Amino acid sequence: MLLAEKLFSAVSECTSVQVQYRYEQTGPIELLMGEPCTETTVEENGLKYQISLGRARNTGLFLDMINGRQWVKDNAQGTRVLNLFSYTCGFSVAAIASDAASVFNIDMSRPSLAIGRDNHRLNGHDTGKVKFDSLDIFKSFGRIKKNGPYDLLICDPPSFQKGSVDIKRDYKKIIRRIPEFMNPNSLLMLCLNSPDLDAEFLKQTVADECPDCHYLSEIFPPTIFKNAVEKQGLKVLIYRYKS
Repeated sequence: MLLAEKLFSAVSECTSVQVQYRYEQTGPIELLMGEPCTETTVEENGLKYQISLGRARNTGLFLDMINGRQWVKDNAQGTRVLNLFSYTCGFSVAAIASDAASVFNIDMSRPSLAIGRDNHRLNGHDTGKVKFDSLDIFKSFGRIKKNGPYDLLICDPPSFQKGSVDIKRDYKKIIRRIPEFMNPNSLLMLCLNSPDLDAEFLKQTVADECPDCHYLSEIFPPTIFKNAVEKQGLKVLIYRYKS
């Protein structure tokens, strides 16, 4: 409560202080001070995103991925982007802000994609350059290929979703399709959120399934998100595909 009081007094525009208990399964939110707030808009690096509080475990924007979104903004100009597991399309917003030629967003959740469309509108973007498809990626490789080839791949899968994704088992299924999806010399942003898998798992998967992918660098989250156990945090690896 002391921290809540300091936040409330230090930020003049603050009208609500809430805490989320993410260690609990549903990630419940408690109002500590001020007025109830379930919807708001935030600004990050000049771009706007919708945030929902108390409706689901995730709020609509993963804050530890700020450096990843900036990387996309810095590298997407003129590219055809494939955004797998796009959620509310934060990467897509960054790409279009960078004047990407097009973005193909794919996620199983229609409500998340609807928020993604609203995020683009919030920023005054031309949504004619953006496609939103609610698909099971692992059953839609033909459709993904048909809409390609692409110059930039963003893949940010969940660690596990019952009946659809087990990333330890399934990541290789995406990696081995890269030659079908991507143009020569294209860039890849491959993300891994599993607390049980480290960056070496992803590097080895890429080496085994698509050896024409060449490792370039790793994007680290801001230091405030540093985990006590390093491998449990977000891993983001950048590759270049050279056929």
